[in-house]
Amino acid sequence: MATREIISTGNDLAAIAAVDAGCKFFGGYPITPSSEVMHTISDLLPEVGGTCIQMEDEIAGICAAIGAAMSGVRAMTATSGPGVSLKAENLGLAQMAEVPLVLVNVMRGGPSTGLPTRVSQGDVRQSRNPSHGDYRSITLCAGNLAECYTEVVRAFNLADRFMQPVIVLTDETIGHMHGKAILPTVEEVKAGIVPRKTFDGPPEEYRPYECGPTEPAVLNPMFKGYRYHFTGLHHDSKGFPTEEIETCRKLIQRLEDKVMAHTDELEYNEEFMCDDLTGEKGEVLIIAYGSVSLAAKEAIRHLRSEGVKAGLFRPITLWPSPAKRIRELTDKIKNVLCVELNIRQYTEEVERVSGRLDIEGLYKVNGRAISPYEIVNKVKEVF
Repeated sequence: MATREIISTGNDLAAIAAVDAGCKFFGGYPITPSSEVMHTISDLLPEVGGTCIQMEDEIAGICAAIGAAMSGVRAMTATSGPGVSLKAENLGLAQMAEVPLVLVNVMRGGPSTGLPTRVSQGDVRQSRNPSHGDYRSITLCAGNLAECYTEVVRAFNLADRFMQPVIVLTDETIGHMHGKAILPTVEEVKAGIVPRKTFDGPPEEYRPYECGPTEPAVLNPMFKGYRYHFTGLHHDSKGFPTEEIETCRKLIQRLEDKVMAHTDELEYNEEFMCDDLTGEKGEVLIIAYGSVSLAAKEAIRHLRSEGVKAGLFRPITLWPSPAKRIRELTDKIKNVLCVELNIRQYTEEVERVSGRLDIEGLYKVNGRAISPYEIVNKVKEVF
């Protein structure tokens, strides 16, 4: 596979990835620590015939992006936790109307204004259900600089495949980290673009929401001669509001099943030094994600140098969670440590799918990163 090297920051790489993946519209509002995503993409989009617009607030930013996506172009917005709170209502609209969209969330401390310039992973629960109602979020989580690029590219393809918003989580540490990233070439990225499906039959036969029980809507771009209705209400096959019992039931069930029936297309994990973990006494499985996984890898190297056999499981697709693989590993390995920059937000999911209540945790919520030294000490303390 041909590659290229770029020295950049995570935020800049997210913007570059969007443009390489065919994004033609960005609507947003500056917010620490994500602002550089908008700054960079505002320079890049005009060069490829795209548009970046700074709206009056976070709500207007996602509304503009949804409108652009309805017209058929790939669209993105970027923000941090407080911005996602403001965008939540319209994320729900995009879920119900099945509008593809990419949202990059560079996490910072919360709740509310929190710690704007400090790192956190406090938006993990929020990214699972940012809006009310029944649907399934798709949330990816970058764990290094290269993934700030590759996961944004993947998010655009998944958004068009599943016809819904896809969230990419990074955080202040990885967003502002500056270093070398080895990336696929632009040619390879463009060759891998998966366009959204369209209907090419007679306009009078077009039913965008008349699809299989595990398939997404087929929304033709606006202004192409196909008429249908966008709404946040329960709707029929042409998008018009309805309260017909069975139509409503099938619609909401499909929003669930179009994701959960295809988790094999979504699941993506990293297993670091897990190959020789056999379940023997004294082995340790560390579960971490995002920038924390970088510290976890260094801690594992140190632990192994001292004779402690340790490995890392890192979910890259956070939601839907890799439940089967988590269960397999936690069934085999007795000592499990979850390391997070929040209080148990993913640990609770590990407990749910494993059925175990003896999962140990290392958590930090003061805006500072977790060091390899702290992870090593925690392993020695509890196991």
